[in-house]
Amino acid sequence: MSISLIVPCYNEEANIQKGVLDKIGNFTKHNSDFTEVLIVDDGSTDLSKKIIKAEYLYQFPKFKLIENRHQGKAFAIITGVQKAHGNIIMFSDIDLATPIEEANKLIKEVDNGYDIVIGSRNNKREGAPILRKLMSIGFIVIRDMIIGLKGLKDTQNGFKLFKRQVALKIIDRLQVFHNKRTAEGSSVTAGFDLEFLFIAIKLGYKIKQVPVSWLHVETKNVNFFSDSLDTLEDIIKIKYYDLLHKY
Repeated sequence: MSISLIVPCYNEEANIQKGVLDKIGNFTKHNSDFTEVLIVDDGSTDLSKKIIKAEYLYQFPKFKLIENRHQGKAFAIITGVQKAHGNIIMFSDIDLATPIEEANKLIKEVDNGYDIVIGSRNNKREGAPILRKLMSIGFIVIRDMIIGLKGLKDTQNGFKLFKRQVALKIIDRLQVFHNKRTAEGSSVTAGFDLEFLFIAIKLGYKIKQVPVSWLHVETKNVNFFSDSLDTLEDIIKIKYYDLLHKY
């Protein structure tokens, strides 16, 4: 097993200064399963890239910095998948709301024959504001009504693992998140995870949900209202393309 860990980055100077990359680097440094850590920068305008180049690339030899033009988190992940060398790909949000040590729970499920493993918060949103919890419930109801995902409960936790060849086949079929899509400001719409998993189910891949620890981390990169509207639009597009038999 060789694992490529993808870490999307967009104006994450504050999180980097909190030591999140140190935690990722120390966890993967002596773990032979992890062969590379791809930090995919989504066109950051702060000092994120400068700090990574100056302080982390030499300190952690497995770290690689990939510089994207700004298209949003989804395309940072897609770029990471396309450039990864490992036969297993994992991605983690840089804020480490789910501690990187939880990776071991996902890794062992690959040996059990699963193609995709999702770190699930098990309907818990510890530390999240009550309004965000209520809106999350509403999102799940709307999602299930329009596209349905066969019992998948937590599609949005930024902590997932999948076989590389599986991911490449799914990415090749994306319709909503095509390479001409653009983004303004922070873009963390849930639509990418939904389209990815929707296609995975269509193709018959085996998906496992694994409970993981999670603690709410407030971030300026998430605008819950605008991101929710973007996600609703993406859900409708997924349904539209499905009706056209594009998947």
